[in-house]
Amino acid sequence: MYINNKTLAIIGAGDLGIQLAHYAIKDNHYRDVVFIDDVIDAKEVYGWPVIGKTHQILDFFEEKRFDEIIIGIGYKHLDIRKSFYDELHLKIPFGRIIHSASFIDPSVDIEEGCVIYPSCSLDINSKIGANTILNNGCTISHDSSIGTHCFLSPRVALAGFVNIGEGCNLGINSTIIDNITICKSSQLGGGTVVIRDIKEPGLYVGNPARMIK
Repeated sequence: MYINNKTLAIIGAGDLGIQLAHYAIKDNHYRDVVFIDDVIDAKEVYGWPVIGKTHQILDFFEEKRFDEIIIGIGYKHLDIRKSFYDELHLKIPFGRIIHSASFIDPSVDIEEGCVIYPSCSLDINSKIGANTILNNGCTISHDSSIGTHCFLSPRVALAGFVNIGEGCNLGINSTIIDNITICKSSQLGGGTVVIRDIKEPGLYVGNPARMIK
């Protein structure tokens, strides 16, 4: 049984968009999926139709070609993800995909446009800001918050009372100890361990984390 009987539009028909389409259908979140993509010329991808380009999104919505939308553009283009969201979120309903193989405490606040991959654990009173993606196996401990337009790679771990700013990209297996604040537009390389606040945007790596650019 579908969680809803709606059609989801995904902006971007690349690798990330295909993953989101797979979860949307195979995990029974949506009845149908369509892609909107400015790059590819194919009429369909893995059997799902590509209905047109991004400048046509509002027209497609008015024509009832889809009911909700999600942005399937990855971590290398967080500014583009934000731009699409800012342009559309007051005009078109954004969907959510929260995989059934994840644990989500009932107190967790997950805003629109978010995707939670399988095997994530979101503990009591945590919050996920709009248009944010949590990849496989992320752990978000109690009373932590993640800002809008963020991308967490697989197995990111946040201890309690952690605050992540807008537009952050946290690399695979990065770890943030408790009571840490990371400012917006920060990036963590794979395996980075954060033991003190990050107050300046940049790329951080190592254990403990240090800025390299």
